[in-house]
Amino acid sequence: MENSSTEFIFVLHGLNDTMTNKHIYFALGVVVYIITLFINLTLVITVILDKTLHEPMYFFLCNLFVNGICGASAFYPKILDDLLSDSQIISYIACQTQMYVIFCYALCELTCLTVMAYDRYLAICKPLEYLCIMTHQKVMKLLAFSWLFSFLQTAIAAVLTASVPLCGNDIEKLYCSNWEVVKLSCTDVSMMDIYGKLLIICHVSEVTFVIVSYTYIIRASLQSKTGRVKFMQTCVPHLITLTNFTVSLLFDIIYSRYVKTQERQALHNIMSMEFLLVPPLLNPIIYGMKLTQMRHQIVKIYNRSLKALRQG
Repeated sequence: MENSSTEFIFVLHGLNDTMTNKHIYFALGVVVYIITLFINLTLVITVILDKTLHEPMYFFLCNLFVNGICGASAFYPKILDDLLSDSQIISYIACQTQMYVIFCYALCELTCLTVMAYDRYLAICKPLEYLCIMTHQKVMKLLAFSWLFSFLQTAIAAVLTASVPLCGNDIEKLYCSNWEVVKLSCTDVSMMDIYGKLLIICHVSEVTFVIVSYTYIIRASLQSKTGRVKFMQTCVPHLITLTNFTVSLLFDIIYSRYVKTQERQALHNIMSMEFLLVPPLLNPIIYGMKLTQMRHQIVKIYNRSLKALRQG
């Protein structure tokens, strides 16, 4: 079967068990998607417009929120369309696009969280040297790295997957994912399997770096009251974000590779959606509520906008 972008169509089977309540899921999905976009865009605009937030930590948070918008936008429009359709199909090109935007989102999220751990390590463990090390140029390089590194890994996966001939078109998932497409191959996929395991090793090493960094951070934070306050305000949200994303992504990988999804479709749907739904919604809420400076600036912008509307 040829991978023709004009003729080849994938069939998504993840919604088979939920179509009886599709209108309820559609309404809920629209509300959650709008809220996700609104709060992420609000925080991004707040960081951009307010010069008092032009600090490394807030730039990295802004990067995290932008990535969250990309991940959510790769998932919601298609699933909402499927909930209103009688058949859940997707073209080859659309499937490839969705697959790699989601793939890049996941990789960029982990890399960005690793960069943020490095930033917090410098801020808490080396406060006197922080401004000298974390210069504006260094921040820009780290932001560029988080995206370019993810794009490179995604591009390699894209080339490998696109070269694989397919002998099926049934995807047992709510959306297109790289491994689900690879499993439809007519030929040996050991190369893709090896590359996938290399990526897992790479990002496990990133998580390990974060754990080691936080070992030093916690040790330094316990030495002073100021350090403990800074840890609670900036590091706890980061740990919650990292734990939630890593665990949900790990479950999705395990289910995709080692569990027969036909037998546990509902559970697999929940596991495969969690890292796409929760982090983009939870991250801005956690950081927006926990970081006092950001929360105050959001309130100020809201009050100014409300005052301008009343005067208008």
